[in-house]
Amino acid sequence: MAVVVRAGAAPLWWLGVFAAGIGILVPGVTGRRIGVLAGAALFVVAATVVAYTRRKRYTALARGAARAGKYDVLQDRHVTVRIWRRGHRWWLLAAFAAALACSFAVPAAGGMLLAGTGAGLWLKAAWLGRRERADDALLWVRVDRLGRCGGTPAGTPVKGYRSTGIAAGDAAPGGARRRTAELV
Repeated sequence: MAVVVRAGAAPLWWLGVFAAGIGILVPGVTGRRIGVLAGAALFVVAATVVAYTRRKRYTALARGAARAGKYDVLQDRHVTVRIWRRGHRWWLLAAFAAALACSFAVPAAGGMLLAGTGAGLWLKAAWLGRRERADDALLWVRVDRLGRCGGTPAGTPVKGYRSTGIAAGDAAPGGARRRTAELV
């Protein structure tokens, strides 16, 4: 489940950094100094809002997690990431274009907002990883509940989570890639 949260963190972060870098080159209406300061404030606000949004829903679903059954279909990490990124590629492209367009008014602010959103998703995945380690169980979302585009792990179609042991699957707690030494 943390894999789905973490799937969007890297593209949002890197697209935001790239857009902010290009945005610095454009003087903009407000000037670079104000743009970078506004972008820094937007980065902090976006990271905080994204990291703390829907925590009660995640906690409630995790508390009621059922043990994964024999017939539950659970995806590998790389498959989940690929499906999420393919399903959201147009939204990512639109967000990148909006961040670049914003640079003509307030340089680097849109890119820093996008990067802050990615950082917030990474912080949320880290929080979920700490929770998984504390409970000594990986949390999973059934594939059919995520939808075609990869969905959201705390969305309306998700009625509950499944849990497995910490060594199950190819993902470490928090959605990170499991190291090969841990698999042996």
